[in-house]
Amino acid sequence: MSADYLWTVLPRLKLRALSGKTLLVGVALAAIVAISAPQSSAQTAPPVAGTVASFKPAMPAKDPPATRFVDLKGEELDLGRYKGKVLLVNFWATWCAPCVREMPSLDRLQAALGGEGLVVLPLSLDGPTKPRVEPFYQAQKLINLPILFDEKNVTFGRFGIGVLPTSIVIGRDGKEVGRLEGPAEWDAPEALALLRYYLKAGS
Repeated sequence: MSADYLWTVLPRLKLRALSGKTLLVGVALAAIVAISAPQSSAQTAPPVAGTVASFKPAMPAKDPPATRFVDLKGEELDLGRYKGKVLLVNFWATWCAPCVREMPSLDRLQAALGGEGLVVLPLSLDGPTKPRVEPFYQAQKLINLPILFDEKNVTFGRFGIGVLPTSIVIGRDGKEVGRLEGPAEWDAPEALALLRYYLKAGS
């Protein structure tokens, strides 16, 4: 029942002769209007356009699989370490040309939104080419991103990924809220707007 219909019907009621029964009907109609009203902006779809147009929201958000990756010193880490942050988990490799082109924008993204609660986790799938990763960071002047390795592609496989690069967004509550297959310019206005949507949603 639409609000327009109600505004057409209600004036016909004889307000001076309202009975208890009519009052109950009026309350019920008002409740229907409230239920059918648009939901709050917090429940609207995330802004997806431009460089992140192929981002696919997870509806509903879902628990990520168990994860395991290591830093440059070999220390084991997992996503639980970053509880309360919004994570952009990016799977890449030095032998993947689109990944290599994307990495500087991820570095700039971390610099832009790190103070708002975003953490970019670039998980390298380099195996035999693992020694190339640190020199690549140095050559590209990637100073805002950690060097991390998904050893034996364990986390890659558990997320069911088949394309490089792939980026997965994890909300502050630890659930996967969406992913993007393929490269993006992560410091472009559209990408910043998408990630700020999730930063604000969980704050």
